[in-house]
Amino acid sequence: MIKAIGLTKTFEKKTALDAVNFEIENGCIYGLIGSNGSGKSTLMRIIAGVYMPDGGALLIDGAPVFNDPERKAQVAFLGDTPHFLSQSNLKEMAAFYRKMYTSFDESVYRRLLAAFPLDETARIATMSKGMQRQAALILAVATCPKYLLLDEAFDGLDVVMRQVLKNILIEGMEERGMTTVIASHNIRELEDLCDHVCLLHNGELKFNDTTDRLKGKLHKVQVAFAEMPPPEAFADLDVLKCERTGMLLQMVVRGYRDEIMAICNRLSPLFAECIEPSLEELFIYELEVAGYDAKSLTE
Repeated sequence: MIKAIGLTKTFEKKTALDAVNFEIENGCIYGLIGSNGSGKSTLMRIIAGVYMPDGGALLIDGAPVFNDPERKAQVAFLGDTPHFLSQSNLKEMAAFYRKMYTSFDESVYRRLLAAFPLDETARIATMSKGMQRQAALILAVATCPKYLLLDEAFDGLDVVMRQVLKNILIEGMEERGMTTVIASHNIRELEDLCDHVCLLHNGELKFNDTTDRLKGKLHKVQVAFAEMPPPEAFADLDVLKCERTGMLLQMVVRGYRDEIMAICNRLSPLFAECIEPSLEELFIYELEVAGYDAKSLTE
């Protein structure tokens, strides 16, 4: 388990993480989302033991990770910009990883090399950005870590390779109990992959729950009336946003579908429907309610 307790990190006058608390259970795919500068990369580097917290604690399996080589050996971290040994090729980097990680699995490495068609002997520096990320992914996953940290995992990958990566992560979770943490500002990419998602904004943790529970707590509602009820008729609904066009109301409502529809139907509408929002819509609505500019979340 990965656990943050009052986790704080500052850089000069900038607070990158502000008293963050969360838990990541073993054997899950955890989405860490937020706009640029929200603190995602800083948090990933603290989990990997690259940065030391300025306050609070980051625990892996109950112990701080920063000065613990044994804990660090259980973590494979792929940052937003992969790094390789100078003038190296993938074959040489694999040899280096075998020495660094006792968990490195040759069969997994060969299977990944077949899935990502790269030339083992080509200098990595001459590869495209997407091919370099593929090389880094092969090395990270082949270590068979207990915890795999991916910062902007899908950056530079085409559509086919993105699906290959998703399949690899799901397989690692199901077959080896691997926990994957993916930091991204692209919510659409994570919606059908992650079973748990949290949102960072300005260094603060705003939301943290399973994907199903998050999506089940917020709904888009359209309801039409022959005669519009007075505002107090909707007092039992937790309305986050409401727009009226004639006798049609379009609302964003916090709550469960059956409860929302029961309240709406009491008002004898001509038409009423309740639609579950996408994960992207959910976070945009919640950020708007919190007073933040949500446009940067998906840019």
